[in-house]
Amino acid sequence: MKKIAIFASGNGSNAENIIRYFKENPQSAEVALVICNKPQAGVLYRAEKLGVPTAVITKSELNDSVFMLELLQQHSVDLIVLAGFLQMIPAFLINSYRDKIVNIHPSLLPAFGGKGMFGRNVHEAVVAAGVQETGITIHLVTEKYDDGAILFQAKTDVTHQDTPDSVETKIHSLEKEYFPQIIEKFFCK
Repeated sequence: MKKIAIFASGNGSNAENIIRYFKENPQSAEVALVICNKPQAGVLYRAEKLGVPTAVITKSELNDSVFMLELLQQHSVDLIVLAGFLQMIPAFLINSYRDKIVNIHPSLLPAFGGKGMFGRNVHEAVVAAGVQETGITIHLVTEKYDDGAILFQAKTDVTHQDTPDSVETKIHSLEKEYFPQIIEKFFCK
């Protein structure tokens, strides 16, 4: 069984969805740890409520290879899932978990990707650009923002009536439906 560490910085709806998915389908994986860089983030409450250990880390701890690798080894982590983690993953982690770090991005990469393009920023850019579709991209993590191999994309229409809020709702629906399944398909079989 694969052991997953989820890295998250915010509310944690994707993290909770992934935790619940693998609790209901325990044969392939379990979320062994949630790592967060914000002590007041909602993801910590969600994880603790579901019985998943958490760790709050500082930026210097994230960039400390001994600290991070020991933390992940203590929980026997096989796979890292980024679910709204707003820090760049250091090269030593990418090298130690090569092709075993996956991220979800709230657009159809390469469109609306790169540094600073996360969450609300992406939805505002999508609406401002007047594109007719957007979606999610699940991809491997490399040393460059949003540049790893694409594993999966799902699309949704964008209409002239859509706002950043309505686009966000559509994207959250796609994330909830697909993210856990794609993690299982590519990493846990």
